[in-house]
Amino acid sequence: MGKIVWLASYPKSGNTWLRVFLHNYITQPDSPHSINRLTDFSLAECAAALFCAPGERLSDEAVQSRRPHVHEELAALGPELVFVKTHNANLAVHGTALVTPSVTAGAVYVVRDPRDVAVSYAAYLGRGIDETIEFMAAPGAVNGTDERQVFELLSSWSGHVRSWVGGRQRLLVRYEDLVAEPERYFARIIRYLGTGEVDRARLARAIEFSSFKELAGQEAREGYAASGGREKFFRAGRAGGWREVLSPAQAARIERDHGEVMRGLGYAE
Repeated sequence: MGKIVWLASYPKSGNTWLRVFLHNYITQPDSPHSINRLTDFSLAECAAALFCAPGERLSDEAVQSRRPHVHEELAALGPELVFVKTHNANLAVHGTALVTPSVTAGAVYVVRDPRDVAVSYAAYLGRGIDETIEFMAAPGAVNGTDERQVFELLSSWSGHVRSWVGGRQRLLVRYEDLVAEPERYFARIIRYLGTGEVDRARLARAIEFSSFKELAGQEAREGYAASGGREKFFRAGRAGGWREVLSPAQAARIERDHGEVMRGLGYAE
């Protein structure tokens, strides 16, 4: 049986971008891998079909009781490493870990400036920015169960980051570094995964195939099923765009809520 490498992040922090890059680097397709076929290579841990029979709705406690078994089944899908996306905080609920240690090989944790997260997440959810900032500060924040997914415990943005950054066998990558120096920081991810020496031509091709221009173009042509028909998923992909959107009061609220963690990551003085 294999073990899981978690592709972990708070929502709207670059998780899908990471998955697309890994698909294109590891499988080496002749053309960019479809954003609607990401499950060919990596699965989303929260998918309802992994936990429930069709039409079945489970309580949060029932979901948690099944999580270790689901994670064991995911790990068994490959002989070595199995890549699984999660937005869960690395915490426990109802006495059960959201990330099962016994089947975990490691994690790549992507973190993004929470001011940019607030702008992107509000647009994705169709909520106001103030409401989204409030949600990001709530220790009990969850994405609830629906017909497509089981619940995910996000915690606050700071709580989410602390839960993963404090763990072992994980690689922390800042979204902003991936944007500024993709060759350097995507290569760091490949080396962490232990898949051999980084092939620079292969790396450059995978970065090109997972560019935001390519992803946004695919979404415009084909749609993106995982967006659930909401606001377009692949937006500008820039770092620092919050400066053009947030009011001074909104930026200050985020900095008050998360200043300690932001400073530790180089997001605030």
